[in-house]
Amino acid sequence: MKYLEGKVTLVTGATRGIGKGIAVGLGEAGAIVYITGRRLEKSDSSDDISGSLSETKSAVEEAGGICIPVQVDHSDDEQVRLLFERIQDEQDGRLDLLVNNVFSGVQAIKNSYGQPFWDCEPSLWDASNNVGLRSHYVASIFAARMMVKRHQGLICTISSWGGMSYIFNTAYGAGKAACDRLAADMAVELNPHNIASVSIWPGIVGTEHISRMASEMQENATDPLNSIMSERYNWETPLLTGRVIAKLASDPNVMNRTGRVQVVAEVAKEYGVVDQDGNLPASLRSLRFVLPIGLPILRQYSWLVPDIKVPWIFLKAFSSPKI
Repeated sequence: MKYLEGKVTLVTGATRGIGKGIAVGLGEAGAIVYITGRRLEKSDSSDDISGSLSETKSAVEEAGGICIPVQVDHSDDEQVRLLFERIQDEQDGRLDLLVNNVFSGVQAIKNSYGQPFWDCEPSLWDASNNVGLRSHYVASIFAARMMVKRHQGLICTISSWGGMSYIFNTAYGAGKAACDRLAADMAVELNPHNIASVSIWPGIVGTEHISRMASEMQENATDPLNSIMSERYNWETPLLTGRVIAKLASDPNVMNRTGRVQVVAEVAKEYGVVDQDGNLPASLRSLRFVLPIGLPILRQYSWLVPDIKVPWIFLKAFSSPKI
């Protein structure tokens, strides 16, 4: 069902991973999908997993959407301004959805993996939060200027459980907590204009980089989170986040959610959305996920465990700098 047909959407950082999955999910719903990235075409290197705008464009169109790729470096505010000016001109001032997804810190996370913050260069902060937190703020400024004129719209900021509990490193966690606060505070100022702002928390998503990281990991029986990474236990595909955001963008009551974190697996369950293979992974704060972490034998029988939320403290208990 093309329930987003005619809707104008923008996904930043959509050449790979979650961004690409979001663009495809919006394409499935029939949306006009603008996508940004730094690379138009994929490199010839067989080891390259960076993706390209052309690949995402093909995937979106195959899914049934209209895709308009725009080469943008989100560290350059002028390029971002010109992006929104183009959408303004081409779509008669219409922008229904902005998805703040672009992030440039993946390689920095990999390079600093397992190191305390004082052993890392200060530039790790910028790698995680310049094209990430700051670029989300800048894109939201230009999107809001368009949306306020039409008195409607939705801004989704991709964050993670790292905003609540330790994942990867200190700079990453601080940035994700700030993304959550950015979404919440924008919601306060956008509320009178009927524009919703939410923070989106995917689960463990099998992106190209995470899949490679998992392949390189050796299972450590004393570290439950390393174990679930190496086993790919309860993983989501990037498409699930896209399908959830498509449903949010089509929900006439989305203002009821504004200012709050939306957990992908939980929202998917509410809307009756399934992942790429027809399954629905459990939320990371579900007993169905938490219990089998400590009792690995339950993983093959996880469907027997009740899918109910548990207090955040249970998830924090499993936090580890090894993930």
